[in-house]
Amino acid sequence: MLLFIFLPIISVVTQSLHIDHEQVFVEVENCDFFGCKKAMAVDTEATEQLRAEQPLGRFVGLDNYFNRSHLASSEIATAWKNSDSFGEFYDQVYNLPLYRAIIFTLVYTFTVTPLLIILGFLIAIGVNSLHRHLKGFVIFFSLLPMIVTPLVGSLILFWMIDSRGIIGSSLQHLFNDPNLSLKASTSLTWITLMVYGVWHSAPFAFVIFYAGLQTLPQDTLESAMIDGASRWERIRYVVIPHLMPLVTFVALIQLMDNFRVFEPIVGFNASAHATSLSSIIFSDLGGESRLLSSASTTSVLTILGVIVLLSPVLYRTWRDWERKV
Repeated sequence: MLLFIFLPIISVVTQSLHIDHEQVFVEVENCDFFGCKKAMAVDTEATEQLRAEQPLGRFVGLDNYFNRSHLASSEIATAWKNSDSFGEFYDQVYNLPLYRAIIFTLVYTFTVTPLLIILGFLIAIGVNSLHRHLKGFVIFFSLLPMIVTPLVGSLILFWMIDSRGIIGSSLQHLFNDPNLSLKASTSLTWITLMVYGVWHSAPFAFVIFYAGLQTLPQDTLESAMIDGASRWERIRYVVIPHLMPLVTFVALIQLMDNFRVFEPIVGFNASAHATSLSSIIFSDLGGESRLLSSASTTSVLTILGVIVLLSPVLYRTWRDWERKV
């Protein structure tokens, strides 16, 4: 815990309070046949020496958190003051990189998580009702989306919705529009990413709920059947209350997993329509610039977001534990 969690977090927080050193420029004189001219050039040696003396960069405190690339406090205040409606304010906020990523991340998280829990529960109920000779076969195919690597799975669906893929060509034929593309629309791209998220994560919920169904008290079910309870009533009043601790567990895991959505955006090549907190961290760390301070600041904000997001679930878990004690 100390080595792989606490120390990295301390390192990220420390890096977020610094910014990379600016390049040191010196005035040089360039001479040719037509005379000499003065120009500014980068003093590589002085710049490297400065970075060697202060490897974390220049200390700026919380400035990184409030600049335009992150919380953009001044831009938000200006937008709020100059906007005549909420829609206009939303459009200006959506153009800010961090808020654009937060909006997609939250929409993705709060859409995919409940849907995959419901789908996983329905699959578990269905498989549990099958004949024992069919269960192994159905369970194997139900687990395939979870077995496939997330990046590979997103690439497969990306090819399927391409104009040459089975889904893309079928939609073009259905709507008689050869220019129809799921990848050209922001809203359709979001829907596609969420469909993939549910498809990929539902097997996890299915496995947990199916295991929970094996511990269901048969005496209680038989008593409910004798009392004339319908199948829906048995599920509502017996099965669901029995599985509620598992629902909390699945929600806790999937909230954390969906909040760091990254692979589908890369696999779908959807960065023009959707960006998440993880994807902008990856962008800051890539290339020659390597904006470590910006990536660290976004990472800290992401950690704080996860803590806020999980607080209700953790509080419920704590209350259940207190009630049992």
